[in-house]
Amino acid sequence: MAGHTPYHHGDLRSALLQEANVMLKESGIDGLSLRQLAERVGVSRMAPYHHFKDKHELLCALAAQGFRDLDQLVTDAGLDGSAPHDQVLSHFVQAYLRFALDNPDRYELMFGRPIWKSARPTAELREIAFACFRHYAERLIGLLNSKRIPEGSNPLRLAQASWATLHGLCRLMIDGIYVNQNDMEEVSQEAVALMMSVLR
Repeated sequence: MAGHTPYHHGDLRSALLQEANVMLKESGIDGLSLRQLAERVGVSRMAPYHHFKDKHELLCALAAQGFRDLDQLVTDAGLDGSAPHDQVLSHFVQAYLRFALDNPDRYELMFGRPIWKSARPTAELREIAFACFRHYAERLIGLLNSKRIPEGSNPLRLAQASWATLHGLCRLMIDGIYVNQNDMEEVSQEAVALMMSVLR
């Protein structure tokens, strides 16, 4: 493979995950196998099994890595009330959409049927996925608490609804239904307007 550097030493698990992410982007979930991964990293066919007992565990590890990246995105978004709310939300919404659209197969892996529908997420994945949402909810609730929350509204449910809005936009764009990726900026601003209508 052009540009491929065989693995020599160090953290093999990290090297396997890094190359698996490349394979995921190139060929999707179906094109990823532990055998091919070992060949591309330059280790024996059995070496990956010391870190992942099967493909499902590898996929869960990739999804967990994705949630760590998403959690960092939440941290970097500045959802702490230190900047104007519309500016903060606009930055976050656009960053979230780019996160999904730049790596659609990884996004599908994080939220889709291959792992969650089978109810077989690893403990690592379950922990980081739920922690990521709690982090987002805490940040958004912080913004809500600085405004007048509509009577009868539940801040946690508002956080869930806002995440669902973002997730729905990502799915529509990834799947190519109704929403063209070229319209991402305009659509993201409409999402911000919907979220701001709650904050106001």
